[in-house]
Amino acid sequence: MRPHDQLSAFALPHHLAAKADPDLVGADERHFAAMTASLERTIADLSDRLDATRLETSHGDESGQEAMNRDLEVHRLTARLRTLRRFSLDLCLGRMVPADGSEPVYVGRLGLSDATGGRLLVDWRSPAAEPFFGATHANPMGLASRRRYRWTRGRVTDYWDEVFSLDSLAGHAALDDQSAFIASLGEGRTGRMRDVLATIQSDQDAIIRAGSRGTLVVDGGPGTGKTVVALHRAAYLLYADPRLGQGRGGVLFVGPSRPYLSYVADVLPSLGEDGVRTCTLRDLVPEGADAGEESDPVAARLKADARLVAAIEPAVRLYEEPPSEGLEVETPWADIWLGADDWAEAFGSVEPGTPHNDARDQVWRELVGILFDKLEQDPDDEEAVSLEAFRRALASSDELTAAFGMAWPTIDATDLVGDLWAVPAYLRMCAPWLTPEEVSALRRTGAPDAWTVADLPLLDAARQRLGDPQAARRRRREAARLAAEREEMSRVVDHLIETDDSAMHVMAMLRGDDLRSALVDDSVSVVDPDVLAGPFAHVVVDEAQELTDAEWQMLLLRCPSRSFTVVGDRAQARHGFTDSWEERLSRAGLDRVSLSSLTVNYRTPEEVMVEAEPVIRAVLPDANVPISVRSTGRPVLHGDLADLDTIVGTWLAEHADGIGCVIGHPTYADTPRVRSLTPELAKGLEFDLVVLIDPESFGTGIEGVVDRYVAMTRATQQLVVLTS
Repeated sequence: MRPHDQLSAFALPHHLAAKADPDLVGADERHFAAMTASLERTIADLSDRLDATRLETSHGDESGQEAMNRDLEVHRLTARLRTLRRFSLDLCLGRMVPADGSEPVYVGRLGLSDATGGRLLVDWRSPAAEPFFGATHANPMGLASRRRYRWTRGRVTDYWDEVFSLDSLAGHAALDDQSAFIASLGEGRTGRMRDVLATIQSDQDAIIRAGSRGTLVVDGGPGTGKTVVALHRAAYLLYADPRLGQGRGGVLFVGPSRPYLSYVADVLPSLGEDGVRTCTLRDLVPEGADAGEESDPVAARLKADARLVAAIEPAVRLYEEPPSEGLEVETPWADIWLGADDWAEAFGSVEPGTPHNDARDQVWRELVGILFDKLEQDPDDEEAVSLEAFRRALASSDELTAAFGMAWPTIDATDLVGDLWAVPAYLRMCAPWLTPEEVSALRRTGAPDAWTVADLPLLDAARQRLGDPQAARRRRREAARLAAEREEMSRVVDHLIETDDSAMHVMAMLRGDDLRSALVDDSVSVVDPDVLAGPFAHVVVDEAQELTDAEWQMLLLRCPSRSFTVVGDRAQARHGFTDSWEERLSRAGLDRVSLSSLTVNYRTPEEVMVEAEPVIRAVLPDANVPISVRSTGRPVLHGDLADLDTIVGTWLAEHADGIGCVIGHPTYADTPRVRSLTPELAKGLEFDLVVLIDPESFGTGIEGVVDRYVAMTRATQQLVVLTS
């Protein structure tokens, strides 16, 4: 922390010297000095509390809930410390001056108080901060003025005031409310999404603060801030909705690609939230990392249908049919008849919702119990067979274990789905609505593990329905280990008691069961859970226009509450999107749908949109093409591919910062400041310079048109189109 009297919080450049007038910034300087003192005290206090919490030790009588609460407190303190240390004074986003003449209210990334409890910052997500983002000239929301700061390395390098009434003009730098904001939109980009919290606009803020019940669709064209809204909404909901917090499911954020997730990786931590899980659809399934594209368009269309995902259930149930014939089970004590009714009773004992592989243990235990009950013996007989001994005997019965393995086998998800593609009769039985031609189109004759992206929803549904076969096997091995240890210790305890010749018969005074428990470690190793398996309390999906009905099932499995934020643009759907959002989501299984639209383009210059709009209107006349709020004065340039290196080199020489992207040139190599991407991987990203190579080669169908539109609208400063 810097002492306030050594360095001003303001470092305005020479051309903004007028804004450094003490009459304009004096109150801010005093407020920042108070913040400095508070931050030093708060960081020291949080550090002490974190150290003390970490030093707490578990007691024998401590519950698992208490241990979990301690871990959550460590996580909370660590996250807050990280944010305070990362931002220092630039926690402050700006200030609001109420129209009633009361003291200004400063808005920050987190709430902050002074030593007396006075409020130095209100959290941006709190109701008190809402006017800072939502006030407009048409609806000032009780404000006389609003000031936003631009921070560079911990100091204010610019600010701009928005005055909502002429009476409030005194004490402000300018009436040109939007000029600084518009200028900030043209600043150079980096490889990460810029911090835009201070510049959230009223249309965006209204969506960010909407409730979490049901499904909210955020529809907006390029540059409207859909991703900004999605990320800030995730942080807002975790703060404002107690149903979504730690221990209640949390929030899952699903993006379209790995480059996209890397691009936005810094946003949520900058908002003080590091508990949101982020992933792509590929990440939800182990096979997703290496899955290729489906080459057969008919197979791709069929696998996109949610009805095919539903075929997983009958496919599994075929392996859960009880045998129709009985079995004579040989045991060391008697031969026992296991009839068809007994099989059915054991199979019917499975608790609803139990995955197939996990249920296998339940069925086996029930079978053992049924057979044990049939063993005729006197319960008062000291030689009576124990249930544990009977269970061990049955586990050694090759005939029974073979019959059980056939009746309720352990199944791997890849084997199940692979059989659907390899065995036409199996597929027809599970998906009777398929025509013979469609069954033939789905048949896979090559490598069974040559998975495609279109297979992932079925693999995911199968894995969720079956459970992890390896985890089930590990549990059985662990149970067998514990049983063997208990048996050995039982023999040891019996021997100790029998041979105890001490005067007080110490061993005999101990209860045998207590001694056995003390000698055996009954703890079972816990298999690490799949952190993306859910359930989650809320799911945010960006670029959602690309999801098929089948892919939606992957997300519905993880969000039973059906609480979604769906972000996308129908005009950017590569495979077409002729339905309304309501129709598409209803078909996928979401029925409580509300729609919000973003129509202002803050990113893409007007010059680019003039050329991009006709491209998409040709195939989607009702596309939500947003209106650009800025112009660069740089027209779209057209040239020859031979000029590529010259164009990129000249741009790099003329611009000390910013990043560019070459789209549509697979052999062009990445450099630190120029990326090389396909149109699909560029979706959701933004670049100062975009060089588009042979856009007509993207194709004449809907995919080609959408790819051209998406690629063109990535540019924030200059678009160049080159043809070979």
